[in-house]
Amino acid sequence: MKYEVPLRSPLLNAAGSLGFAPDPHSPLDMSRLGAFVTNPVSSQPRTPAHGSRYLPFPGGFLLHTGHPNPGLSAVIRRCGERWRRAGLPVIVHLLAQSAKDISSMIRRLEIVEGVAGIELGLPSDMDTRAACALAQAAGGELPVIVRLPVERAMELAQALAVQARQTTIAAVSLAPPRGALPGPDGALVSGRLYGPAIFPLALAGLRVVLQTGLPVIGGGGVYTLQQAEAMLAAGAMAVELDTVLWRGGLTNG
Repeated sequence: MKYEVPLRSPLLNAAGSLGFAPDPHSPLDMSRLGAFVTNPVSSQPRTPAHGSRYLPFPGGFLLHTGHPNPGLSAVIRRCGERWRRAGLPVIVHLLAQSAKDISSMIRRLEIVEGVAGIELGLPSDMDTRAACALAQAAGGELPVIVRLPVERAMELAQALAVQARQTTIAAVSLAPPRGALPGPDGALVSGRLYGPAIFPLALAGLRVVLQTGLPVIGGGGVYTLQQAEAMLAAGAMAVELDTVLWRGGLTNG
């Protein structure tokens, strides 16, 4: 691989877990992270999703946010200095829209000091041709992690592996699975699934995607140090931590 993800350690936060920039007053020990991944950022501002956004189920919860963010220009303006002074590599997570948008956003981020890489989030309903086009458009000076929906990870990873040598794809990461639950009014709410119950699916997805030969960043349902170590032992180059960080970090249980 021509491009490598600059990680100081094999643990990093997942997009959406710790905001748009490292918080120097956070109770979490940021020095344990190999890099900081921002909340998802789009080219234009996005507002929060309407209706029920948090629905618990045994072993986890469903979260539907709509990826609210103020847009790339505002994020750079508000967080650029904090990225520069972060003391660890910053990976900006971009919401995949059109190839033109992605290319334009990356050109802007290439000149922002402190930005060490890009994570490109793919929608769960994106076909392989569109996914490859977006990955191609992300080419530039920064290494790119392509975040795949775990339920379609093998299909998309196989297509991306073919073009990996001709692009800046440095690795793929696995997004939490999507699901649906009835809301308070009985209407179905779709969203991402989080919690310890997701770990077996995430570990199985990791093992499958590793067969493509691409470097893979595991994640999903990791709540203990032993689970993180299991993903690394299975072949993950690193592990993304999501909602466990809201509880203070990994436990030894």
